[in-house]
Amino acid sequence: MNRVVRRNALLLCGGLVCNSGMFQLAAALSSLTLVAVTGIKGILGLGPAIFLGAGAAAAGPAGRLMDRVGRMPVIRGGFVVGGAGCAAVSAGCRLPSAPIAAVGLALVGAAAAIIQLSRAAAAEMFPPERRARGISFVLFGAVSGALWGPLLFGPLFSDREATAHALAWPWLLGVPFMALGLAISSLVRPDPKEIAGTYAEEQDDATPAAPLREIVARRGVPAALLAAVASFAVMAAVMNLAGYVAVGRGHHQGDVFTMISLHIVGMYGLVLVVGDLVDTFGRRRALVGGLLLMAASNAALSWWGSVGGMSLALLGLGLGWNFSYVAATTELVAHTTPSERGRLVGFSDLLSSSVAAGLALLGGVVYAAWGATALALAAAALAALPAAWLSARSAAARPALAPGE
Repeated sequence: MNRVVRRNALLLCGGLVCNSGMFQLAAALSSLTLVAVTGIKGILGLGPAIFLGAGAAAAGPAGRLMDRVGRMPVIRGGFVVGGAGCAAVSAGCRLPSAPIAAVGLALVGAAAAIIQLSRAAAAEMFPPERRARGISFVLFGAVSGALWGPLLFGPLFSDREATAHALAWPWLLGVPFMALGLAISSLVRPDPKEIAGTYAEEQDDATPAAPLREIVARRGVPAALLAAVASFAVMAAVMNLAGYVAVGRGHHQGDVFTMISLHIVGMYGLVLVVGDLVDTFGRRRALVGGLLLMAASNAALSWWGSVGGMSLALLGLGLGWNFSYVAATTELVAHTTPSERGRLVGFSDLLSSSVAAGLALLGGVVYAAWGATALALAAAALAALPAAWLSARSAAARPALAPGE
């Protein structure tokens, strides 16, 4: 890894360190915020749905814009939007005003989706055979989110009720995280897309980019899209509802940050090892194995109701997502040129966040009607079914698969 790539990778990693602060807030508080502001318990899935739906709406256009103007101008814009969103949610809690809080959640969700596109920028700076490692190196920065909870956010709730007024200050803390992320991302030079164009494998990028429908039809892309959508949607829906489930089981709001912190450790703590394993053993195995681990972890939430039990299950959920999502992103990058990459990864994120928003809304209804066990088992099935299909498809096509697949 040359000096420029190393420097840029470290800076992208630093940006995700800052983003993890906002991510921790959204994961722990999105299901509680609108309920606290409105007093209507039946809308517990609405906050996560707004957050995820806005991310879906932003991901596709952001990806296409990245292909036109470069990766970093768009990522920097994401930090600006995130800061405005955190401030708006805080204002909505303090007034209180549900419309202002909802707009803020939408801005935060859009920002999170845009900033997460950093992983594609990271991948393309590395040689093709080391791209999973490149993604994992940058995503490792997000593991710091596991520290923000117990060290900063958790103590804020140690003696507070989950009221609208009490939620205002934690949301406001997202603003300096976004400001620092903007400053760090401004130092990334040259743009990762320019670096990608220096590799011999990418020299044909002077040809026009293929339409999205043709890119999606390429061999390997549909399976990667399915794994990316299933892993992110199930993980995000469960993660964003976990705070309300924990409070419903009698746990203190401060305990939610402990659970989410361990979940983030699962998502990013072993990502450097995961990247090497994906490069070594193949992406298809990682796709299936990650989804199966997610299914088992979701099922465990149905009977592990203590703080420790829920934390362990959420840790496994994050680790399963880690394997499947890194493998899926690497696969998507492998099947595109630099001028196509942003739109495919953005399309993947659009689908993932859209499905996640729907699952969050549906999950809130399931939990309100039938409880935590039904929610956990339904989430387990939604991860297991794609894993079974991918496994069967891989077995049928194994003689023709390339080593990396």
